[in-house]
Order: sequence, then C-alpha cells, then structure tokens
Amino acid sequence: MRIRRLGWAGIEVEYDDSVIVVDLLENDAPLSPELAFEFPLTPPTRLGRTDGALVSHLHADHTDAAALQRALRPNAPVYRPESEKGPFGDEAHPAAVEAELRKHGLHAETVAEWDSRTVGPFRVTAVPAIDGLGDPQVSWVIDTGDLRIFHGGDTMFHGFWWSIARRLGPIDVAFMPINGPTLEEVPNIEPPSPLPAVLTPEQAAIAAHLLGAKRAVPIHYGLDKPPLYAQAPDAVNRFRRQAAELGLEAIVLEPGEDLYL
Repeated sequence: MRIRRLGWAGIEVEYDDSVIVVDLLENDAPLSPELAFEFPLTPPTRLGRTDGALVSHLHADHTDAAALQRALRPNAPVYRPESEKGPFGDEAHPAAVEAELRKHGLHAETVAEWDSRTVGPFRVTAVPAIDGLGDPQVSWVIDTGDLRIFHGGDTMFHGFWWSIARRLGPIDVAFMPINGPTLEEVPNIEPPSPLPAVLTPEQAAIAAHLLGAKRAVPIHYGLDKPPLYAQAPDAVNRFRRQAAELGLEAIVLEPGEDLYL
C-alpha cells in the first residue's frame, strides 16, 4: 500500500492498482482570502482516473468539488456524511458545498455512521466524529483485508475511539488532525469560544493510541492566522512528544511524500 499526503487533510491511498482520495483539496483559499494557505497542496497522481473519494464533512477545506471532478474517473463514487441533522442544523457551510457538488456533476452518496461501502479492494466505513462548528462529520476507516487506515478529518475529541477500535481495528496507521485551532472571530458564530475546535496535538496522539494504532501521521496543520484561526503552537513537536510517551510511532509527511505499508 502507498499513501501520499496531499496537504492539509488530504491523502491518496493506492492498493492493488486502485486509488482513492480522502478530503482532497486544491483550492488554496477554501474558507476566505484571509485564510489562504501558505504551504503546498499536492494534486493526486491519477487525474481523471481516481476510483473513488471520501470526504469527512461538507466544508470547503475538506470537500473541493472542482478538484474531485478533475481527479475522478467518470461516475466514480464520492462518499460523504449527511449535510445537516434535524430541523435546527446550521446549513450555511454544507449547503454551499452541496451546491458545488451538484454544479460539478459528482455522484455523491450519503453514508451513515458505521455503514460501509466498497471501492475496488477498499472497504470504507464511516465512523463517528464531532465537528467544531456543529455540522455533520464522519471519520473514515479504510480496510483492504490486511491493512487498515483511520482518517480523522478535523474531528474534536470524543468517546467513540474504543468502539471504532473494537469494531474495525486493529488500525495500522492513523491520520490525525493536530492543529487545535481556536475560532474567536468567525463571522456569524457568537459568542466566540476560546476552546479548540479540532484535536490538539496531545489529544490527537492520545486518540490514535486509544484506536490501537501502531503509527500516526499528523494532518490538518500549518494555518495560523490569529485571531480568526489560531493554531496550537509548536503542534508537530508536541504531537511527536505525546506519541513517544505513549509508545506510538509518529511519522511526519510533507505534502507529496509517500508512506509505504
């Protein structure tokens, strides 16, 4: 198996000549011009020939419809969570992304928590996650029968780690968001919260440990533009230190770098 980090939360997974992407992103200013990335985003290796896509949630920095259209083969599936839960869901972010998916003619299918789909040699299962803005989000477990990957999107800490490990483990490598941002000046989000809206570096290592993962790769870091979006300081080194304390192998991949299992 080859896994390429694509930048931000994006990864590409290749196994038995099949390829899927997770949280693919090519737009470098997905949320607003003020939050443009200052690090590279790597395109997938098989433009127009990727076999399927998974998205953790319908925010523009995790579901890039134009990039998915370029990457996927015709009629390839896109698996995603629901856009909102119940009559009081905050639909602003998901609705805009839903419109982009329709505009680009993508075959996006909603997958409920604990449900699975098959893409070539991959069995993909949506598992519980918690979004920092309250929108629906899932994490993904990708299983080839002999290898299992966990992808955490940009989830917060929660109590489902043990259930995921029991039902779908053991996990060979966990891709964990680590930037623990605070969102104190987000438009239309009042009153502001000083608490992290994504796993902190320490929480990410602990969550990977609770999943029973052998290795963990940090994702979703590098954007630090306070006060709008303030990343946890020294995030990668903090993740490494916590992982080492837990006996977990931390593997840091730059965008475009591959991990072979």
